[in-house]
Amino acid sequence: MSKLLPAGVALLCGGLALSLPVAVAAQNPPGPGVNGTVALEGTVDKEYRAANVIVVNTVDGVKHAFQFTKDLLVHGGKSPAEAFPGLLEGTTVVVHYTVEGSVQAAQEVDRLGDEGVQRTEGVVTRIDRGKKQITIRFDNGKTETLRLTARAAADAGKDIDQSGTAPTKIVVYYTDESGQKVAHYFKKIS
Repeated sequence: MSKLLPAGVALLCGGLALSLPVAVAAQNPPGPGVNGTVALEGTVDKEYRAANVIVVNTVDGVKHAFQFTKDLLVHGGKSPAEAFPGLLEGTTVVVHYTVEGSVQAAQEVDRLGDEGVQRTEGVVTRIDRGKKQITIRFDNGKTETLRLTARAAADAGKDIDQSGTAPTKIVVYYTDESGQKVAHYFKKIS
Protein backbone atom coordinates (compact mmCIF):
# COMPACT_ATOMS: atom_id res chain seq x y z
CA MET A 1 0.00 0.00 0.00
CA SER A 2 2.78 2.47 0.87
CA LYS A 3 4.38 1.97 -2.57
CA LEU A 4 1.08 2.66 -4.31
CA LEU A 5 0.40 5.97 -2.56
CA PRO A 6 3.33 7.96 -4.08
CA ALA A 7 2.63 6.48 -7.51
CA GLY A 8 -1.05 7.45 -7.21
CA VAL A 9 -0.18 11.02 -6.18
CA ALA A 10 2.28 11.32 -9.08
CA LEU A 11 -0.31 9.99 -11.52
CA LEU A 12 -2.96 12.42 -10.20
CA CYS A 13 -0.60 15.43 -10.45
CA GLY A 14 0.54 14.41 -13.92
CA GLY A 15 -3.05 14.05 -15.08
CA LEU A 16 -3.90 17.46 -13.62
CA ALA A 17 -0.93 19.11 -15.32
CA LEU A 18 -1.84 17.57 -18.67
CA SER A 19 -5.50 18.57 -18.42
CA LEU A 20 -4.88 22.21 -17.46
CA PRO A 21 -3.51 23.42 -20.84
CA VAL A 22 -6.66 22.05 -22.52
CA ALA A 23 -8.84 24.00 -20.07
CA VAL A 24 -6.78 27.12 -20.64
CA ALA A 25 -7.13 26.87 -24.41
CA ALA A 26 -10.91 26.88 -24.05
CA GLN A 27 -10.75 30.18 -22.14
CA ASN A 28 -9.70 32.29 -25.10
CA PRO A 29 -6.18 33.44 -24.21
CA PRO A 30 -4.88 36.42 -26.16
CA GLY A 31 -4.94 35.74 -29.88
CA PRO A 32 -2.14 35.49 -32.41
CA GLY A 33 0.11 38.50 -32.65
CA VAL A 34 0.10 39.18 -28.90
CA ASN A 35 3.71 39.69 -27.88
CA GLY A 36 5.19 40.40 -24.49
CA THR A 37 3.54 39.98 -21.15
CA VAL A 38 -0.19 40.20 -20.49
CA ALA A 39 -1.54 41.04 -17.03
CA LEU A 40 -4.83 40.02 -15.43
CA GLU A 41 -6.32 40.99 -12.09
CA GLY A 42 -8.31 38.45 -10.13
CA THR A 43 -8.66 36.26 -7.08
CA VAL A 44 -6.87 32.95 -6.46
CA ASP A 45 -9.46 30.17 -6.76
CA LYS A 46 -7.24 27.07 -6.36
CA GLU A 47 -3.56 26.29 -6.06
CA TYR A 48 -1.95 23.04 -7.13
CA ARG A 49 1.48 23.09 -5.54
CA ALA A 50 2.58 19.72 -6.96
CA ALA A 51 1.78 20.84 -10.51
CA ASN A 52 3.08 24.45 -10.08
CA VAL A 53 -0.30 25.82 -11.14
CA ILE A 54 -2.77 28.35 -9.76
CA VAL A 55 -6.30 28.98 -11.01
CA VAL A 56 -7.41 32.62 -10.87
CA ASN A 57 -10.94 34.03 -11.22
CA THR A 58 -10.47 37.27 -13.13
CA VAL A 59 -12.52 40.39 -12.49
CA ASP A 60 -14.60 39.59 -15.59
CA GLY A 61 -15.55 36.17 -14.15
CA VAL A 62 -13.34 33.95 -16.32
CA LYS A 63 -11.12 31.30 -14.71
CA HIS A 64 -7.53 31.04 -15.93
CA ALA A 65 -4.97 28.36 -15.07
CA PHE A 66 -1.40 29.65 -14.88
CA GLN A 67 1.69 27.44 -14.97
CA PHE A 68 4.52 28.86 -12.82
CA THR A 69 7.86 29.41 -14.52
CA LYS A 70 11.04 28.37 -12.72
CA ASP A 71 12.05 32.04 -12.30
CA LEU A 72 8.62 33.24 -11.10
CA LEU A 73 8.74 36.47 -9.13
CA VAL A 74 6.11 36.98 -6.43
CA HIS A 75 6.08 40.20 -4.47
CA GLY A 76 6.30 38.88 -0.95
CA GLY A 77 8.38 35.85 -2.06
CA LYS A 78 11.22 35.11 -4.45
CA SER A 79 10.47 31.59 -5.68
CA PRO A 80 7.44 29.35 -6.28
CA ALA A 81 8.18 27.49 -3.01
CA GLU A 82 8.02 30.77 -1.06
CA ALA A 83 5.16 32.11 -3.17
CA PHE A 84 2.53 29.45 -2.56
CA PRO A 85 1.99 30.17 1.16
CA GLY A 86 0.99 33.74 0.22
CA LEU A 87 -1.27 32.70 -2.66
CA LEU A 88 -4.10 31.18 -0.67
CA GLU A 89 -7.63 30.92 -2.02
CA GLY A 90 -9.24 34.35 -1.98
CA THR A 91 -5.96 36.29 -2.34
CA THR A 92 -6.32 39.19 -4.80
CA VAL A 93 -3.51 39.18 -7.37
CA VAL A 94 -2.30 40.60 -10.65
CA VAL A 95 -0.72 37.84 -12.75
CA HIS A 96 1.77 38.85 -15.46
CA TYR A 97 2.01 36.02 -17.98
CA THR A 98 3.06 35.02 -21.46
CA VAL A 99 1.22 32.71 -23.82
CA GLU A 100 2.97 29.98 -25.77
CA GLY A 101 0.59 27.71 -27.60
CA SER A 102 -2.15 26.91 -25.11
CA VAL A 103 -0.01 27.40 -21.99
CA GLN A 104 -0.30 30.58 -19.91
CA ALA A 105 3.04 30.86 -18.08
CA ALA A 106 3.05 33.15 -15.03
CA GLN A 107 6.21 35.29 -14.99
CA GLU A 108 5.25 37.49 -12.02
CA VAL A 109 2.46 37.53 -9.45
CA ASP A 110 1.68 40.68 -7.47
CA ARG A 111 -0.27 40.08 -4.27
CA LEU A 112 -2.51 43.09 -3.67
CA GLY A 113 -3.19 44.53 -0.24
CA ASP A 114 -1.42 45.23 3.03
CA GLU A 115 1.37 42.67 2.65
CA GLY A 116 1.78 43.06 -1.08
CA VAL A 117 1.42 45.63 -3.81
CA GLN A 118 -0.49 48.84 -3.00
CA ARG A 119 -3.07 50.51 -5.24
CA THR A 120 -3.74 54.15 -6.06
CA GLU A 121 -5.87 55.97 -8.63
CA GLY A 122 -5.35 59.20 -10.52
CA VAL A 123 -5.21 60.79 -13.96
CA VAL A 124 -2.21 59.97 -16.08
CA THR A 125 -0.39 63.11 -17.19
CA ARG A 126 2.73 61.55 -18.71
CA ILE A 127 4.20 58.15 -19.51
CA ASP A 128 7.88 58.00 -20.45
CA ARG A 129 8.56 54.36 -21.26
CA GLY A 130 12.19 55.10 -22.16
CA LYS A 131 12.91 56.63 -18.76
CA LYS A 132 10.57 54.09 -17.11
CA GLN A 133 8.40 56.74 -15.46
CA ILE A 134 4.71 57.51 -15.10
CA THR A 135 3.30 60.75 -13.71
CA ILE A 136 -0.19 60.86 -12.27
CA ARG A 137 -2.36 63.66 -10.86
CA PHE A 138 -4.52 62.89 -7.83
CA ASP A 139 -7.97 64.30 -7.03
CA ASN A 140 -6.37 66.80 -4.62
CA GLY A 141 -4.37 68.30 -7.55
CA LYS A 142 -0.98 66.96 -6.47
CA THR A 143 1.15 65.06 -8.97
CA GLU A 144 3.61 62.27 -8.42
CA THR A 145 6.09 60.51 -10.68
CA LEU A 146 6.58 56.81 -10.10
CA ARG A 147 9.33 54.62 -11.49
CA LEU A 148 8.11 51.80 -13.76
CA THR A 149 9.45 48.26 -13.67
CA ALA A 150 10.88 47.07 -16.98
CA ARG A 151 7.80 44.85 -17.47
CA ALA A 152 5.39 47.74 -16.76
CA ALA A 153 7.30 50.10 -19.06
CA ALA A 154 7.20 47.58 -21.90
CA ASP A 155 3.74 46.07 -21.58
CA ALA A 156 1.31 47.91 -19.26
CA GLY A 157 -1.26 50.52 -20.26
CA LYS A 158 -0.86 50.23 -24.03
CA ASP A 159 -4.48 51.41 -24.41
CA ILE A 160 -3.89 54.73 -22.66
CA ASP A 161 -4.24 57.70 -24.98
CA GLN A 162 -2.00 60.63 -24.09
CA SER A 163 -3.24 62.89 -26.87
CA GLY A 164 -4.69 65.26 -24.30
CA THR A 165 -8.25 65.08 -25.63
CA ALA A 166 -9.71 63.77 -22.38
CA PRO A 167 -8.16 62.90 -19.03
CA THR A 168 -7.52 59.20 -18.62
CA LYS A 169 -8.14 57.87 -15.14
CA ILE A 170 -5.90 54.94 -14.20
CA VAL A 171 -5.24 52.57 -11.37
CA VAL A 172 -1.59 51.96 -10.51
CA TYR A 173 -0.27 49.00 -8.52
CA TYR A 174 3.02 49.85 -6.83
CA THR A 175 5.49 48.89 -4.12
CA ASP A 176 7.56 51.17 -1.92
CA GLU A 177 11.19 50.29 -2.58
CA SER A 178 13.73 52.23 -0.53
CA GLY A 179 11.37 55.18 -0.18
CA GLN A 180 10.47 55.35 -3.89
CA LYS A 181 7.18 54.17 -5.37
CA VAL A 182 7.70 51.64 -8.15
CA ALA A 183 4.74 50.88 -10.44
CA HIS A 184 4.44 47.20 -11.37
CA TYR A 185 1.23 47.51 -13.35
CA PHE A 186 -1.27 50.17 -14.39
CA LYS A 187 -4.47 50.20 -16.42
CA LYS A 188 -7.16 52.55 -17.62
CA ILE A 189 -10.34 52.66 -15.55
CA SER A 190 -12.25 55.42 -17.41
